[in-house]
Amino acid sequence: MKRLSIETHKYLSWFYLLLACLGGILPTLANIDFFNTYGPGFDINLFIELANSNPAASSLSRDLLIGATAVTVWIVFESKRLQMKYLWVILLSSFTIAFAFAAPLFLCLRERRIIELINQGEIV
Repeated sequence: MKRLSIETHKYLSWFYLLLACLGGILPTLANIDFFNTYGPGFDINLFIELANSNPAASSLSRDLLIGATAVTVWIVFESKRLQMKYLWVILLSSFTIAFAFAAPLFLCLRERRIIELINQGEIV
């Protein structure tokens, strides 16, 4: 299998960082809209009810739950395999900011770790 160039890994890391920024901003804007519409407190039961209020919303919610669960398990094992730092930041941000932020942030950090490993001669 052919390895990607360091330049490709650099471009990917920046692309993933851009997605992480969007994944932090766009869900936050939707959450602000939720607060403005339904009051200053965060009612998790209402949030879940609205996320399942019609078949389209239910489909997206279930898709996110299953996909995020699978990717989170992979993130944990991949982090350990590559001996990455700050796994706790990724996992915490998944719940406190958004999974759409945490997953691309992990991919950005993973690409940077791969670059480190290539430069150390551990990946050829």
